[in-house]
Amino acid sequence: MSFTIEATTEKLILAECAEMMSKTEPWITLQRDLAGCMEAMLGNYKEVYVARRNRELLGFIVLQMQGAFKGYIQSVCVSPDAQGAGVGTSLIQFAEKRIFLVSPNVFMLVSAFNTKAADLYFRLGYEKIGTLKNYAADGFDEFLLRKTIGSLKNFLKNQLYR
Repeated sequence: MSFTIEATTEKLILAECAEMMSKTEPWITLQRDLAGCMEAMLGNYKEVYVARRNRELLGFIVLQMQGAFKGYIQSVCVSPDAQGAGVGTSLIQFAEKRIFLVSPNVFMLVSAFNTKAADLYFRLGYEKIGTLKNYAADGFDEFLLRKTIGSLKNFLKNQLYR
């Protein structure tokens, strides 16, 4: 499947992303409504990238690029019709390239019940580094995942000499 990945800040596209998000897992189970999904698209230091085939939205990824977990993949969402076609993998690999320019670590959460997504993340080299009990909603745990290219100390040292 051929598609492009590009950044967006356009409200109509973000609204389309929020609608897709509100109609897919894990957000259905976590009871995140359309307004909550739209809120997830907005804010300082967030970057949203969409995967499109022509004008069709196949999926998107939201990155948080500042804070304690600089380089945090906040959300990955792929249209049910595009799942299994490499869209999620491509979005994550795109995000990793972006994040590894500014941080040696990529962090993300995955709902414990979302085993299909967790399997993908583990195949892509992510490691489970903790469990957040009742984090997104009561009764649902989230696994904190990390992928790294080295320590923060060595990364910062190498940045000085670029």
